[in-house]
Amino acid sequence: MALPVLSSSAVKFRRVLAQFPQELSLAFAYGSGVFRQAGASADHGETNMLDFVFAVDDVVTWHMTNLSKNRSHYSFLKFFGPKNISTIQGYGAGIYYNTLVPCNGRMIKYGVISTDALIEDLFHWNTLYVAGRLQKPVKILAQNENSRLQAALVSNLKSAVLASFLMLPESFSEEDLFLQIAGLSYSGDFRMIIGEDRFKVHNIVQPNIAHFQKLYSSILQGCPQVVYKHQQGKLEIDKSPEGQFTQLMALPKTLQQQITALVNPPGKNRDVEEILLQVAHDPDCGYLVHQGISAIVRSSSIVQSAKTILTAGAKKSVIYSLKKLYKMAKGELKKPS
Repeated sequence: MALPVLSSSAVKFRRVLAQFPQELSLAFAYGSGVFRQAGASADHGETNMLDFVFAVDDVVTWHMTNLSKNRSHYSFLKFFGPKNISTIQGYGAGIYYNTLVPCNGRMIKYGVISTDALIEDLFHWNTLYVAGRLQKPVKILAQNENSRLQAALVSNLKSAVLASFLMLPESFSEEDLFLQIAGLSYSGDFRMIIGEDRFKVHNIVQPNIAHFQKLYSSILQGCPQVVYKHQQGKLEIDKSPEGQFTQLMALPKTLQQQITALVNPPGKNRDVEEILLQVAHDPDCGYLVHQGISAIVRSSSIVQSAKTILTAGAKKSVIYSLKKLYKMAKGELKKPS
């Protein structure tokens, strides 16, 4: 069975990529313009905005070149030059978005992030913003031979699996796991209350199970803490305190810090390992992991959304927000049974 990527060919994406400076360590397309989502009409993906992320080694030089090639993509911030644009990029999730950009007959949105900031997010979940997007199926368009970046991409997927294990029961289905993984980067995101379809996670996972399997199958098969019954689509994990402690100790650094902050009383200086051992024995272990993830996402999503007013400009911000609200309203009318 063919995987349900929309008919936009690699050539179409390459044509978009050709419009930009080529010094990219990673470029990928994601979202409903690339992968079909539940409840969308057959031609919806062909008219939907295409979303891209470009990781670059030298942010200032990349923006300087892009300003000379695509000055109209930028808001009023173009008048402040590439250095100031790069400074603003550093706030929030460390990514700078140009949105509602006409390109080859389609509307696109593209975000620029430094390679170093991306690697840090993938390894440590500093913001779980771009790392969260890369926990779901994406279409990789370009990737250089950066071994640290490759290791970080794999580490991010393994971390998503472990964090999800801690929030799931002893036995569950593949779809349960993929729903948990896809929902990680939306936990605590205020836009899920207003601005996003409440069934977004379900809509992402349901038509794309095969893509999630392709992304996570080797990690699940190589994980010693899970019995992966691939043919039946079932999984069983070790929910003993010892098993949970092993998983907690392997979580990204920022998430460990958030979890310890939740359970360690102010002024009491205890070792992280000691605190996580306590959490492993706590019946609310999964809830504490969820709260830790929510704290990371909440902080980055608020600052990133506020930054959009500057990076997109007032007019585009209003148009983009109205489009999101429209999608949210449509989602309410198409509640899954």
